[in-house]
Amino acid sequence: MHTPGQAMLRRAHTPTDTTNHGSESELKDGASDSDSKVDSGPPEVPVTSDDTPEVLNKALSGLSSRWRNWWVRGILTMAMISFFFFIIYMGPIVLMMIVLCVQIKCFQEIIHIGYSVYHSYHLPWFRSLSWYFLLCVNYFFYGETVTDYFFSLVQREEPLRILSKYHRFISFALYLTGFCMFVLSLVKKHYRLQFYMFGWTHVTLLIVVHRAHFLRHLQRHHGLHVRILLRTHTPHQGGGWFCFLNIPCRPQLSPKKTWEGFIGGFFATVVFGILLSYVMAGYRYFVCPVEFNNDTNRFQVDCEPSELFQLTDYVLPAFLESFTGWTTVRLYPFQIHSVALSAFASIMGPFGGFFASGFKRAFKIKDFANTIPGHGGIMDRFDCQYLMATFVNVYIASFIRGPNPSKVIQQLLALRPDQQLYIFNSLKTHLTERGLLPALERAAA
Repeated sequence: MHTPGQAMLRRAHTPTDTTNHGSESELKDGASDSDSKVDSGPPEVPVTSDDTPEVLNKALSGLSSRWRNWWVRGILTMAMISFFFFIIYMGPIVLMMIVLCVQIKCFQEIIHIGYSVYHSYHLPWFRSLSWYFLLCVNYFFYGETVTDYFFSLVQREEPLRILSKYHRFISFALYLTGFCMFVLSLVKKHYRLQFYMFGWTHVTLLIVVHRAHFLRHLQRHHGLHVRILLRTHTPHQGGGWFCFLNIPCRPQLSPKKTWEGFIGGFFATVVFGILLSYVMAGYRYFVCPVEFNNDTNRFQVDCEPSELFQLTDYVLPAFLESFTGWTTVRLYPFQIHSVALSAFASIMGPFGGFFASGFKRAFKIKDFANTIPGHGGIMDRFDCQYLMATFVNVYIASFIRGPNPSKVIQQLLALRPDQQLYIFNSLKTHLTERGLLPALERAAA
């Protein structure tokens, strides 16, 4: 005797004759066919091979597998850290290109998992449409970034000005084309699976492109280089923030991680953040936003540091004064923000890693790819950056960012002459009523 659930399962795996049935029967059969493959068990994903360089394998051949893995991970970790500082030294364009490359590789690793699982269905256009949607989304975000970087150049060149003016409409038209292509690619009996993959692609875009856009936003408006934190949106508040975005936030809840490591990592990260932010705040290269100079046609990082990056005396609470014997301490305000960001990276950041670990376990894979020997894929190294990139931007918008005069001027320059004169006269009247304009005129004289 079979239960209703067993009967339904048996019917799902039993071939049905669709010759004498209508469209409703075909749709049910299609759903059963799709569900039987999707839900029949854990999907099979090809296991990645070991791509450790041969020179390392030979040099470490005398060690046990455990110690060999430690050495490989250590050597590649130092190589990645060195590469990180190298691209920072190379400047904003190189860093922007690296962010784009990381984004594309992360997208490829996640999409490849979906394709490996469902390729046996021979669904048309899955990978092609996935990459097309990535192109559309990048066109939208990079188009706005380029307009922001090269505003004066865009306004001078008529073709660029038109592309900038209708940028969002063009982006929507491109996406709409891909949407229609997806609808046209729907195959009978595989509707549900195709919509699964449509959602797979869009969630991947949300995770990967959204994070990369926040990284570029931090580079442009909140300083460029080793900025683990953030930076404000005003022209004179620059960039220690990007480095703090990259504070270690590796997951701690796994068979090889401990609570001691989690707690120790928290304090180490906070202390490291305070010390590093003190060092970075002393260099304009790290605290000034990236600006494009139209006269030299080059990027420049030069400004008068804002109050965030100027040493300030703070009065210590009574209990700290009795403990240290100091009445005041001299810090950069930037260092105080570094504590909040470091704490988030240590406590909440690992949840991005937990999410990625759960995703990999669902598909019974150890790593997203084998791009970096001993470390897995690029996505394995950037899993917690999804939360960190979002938090850094939210933190800036909530606690730091103020009005941006440069952005306002850009918008004014894009107006018609009569609109600019109207705003000029309105502003002049407002300043005169407040008694500020005569004082400014006397100061100028």
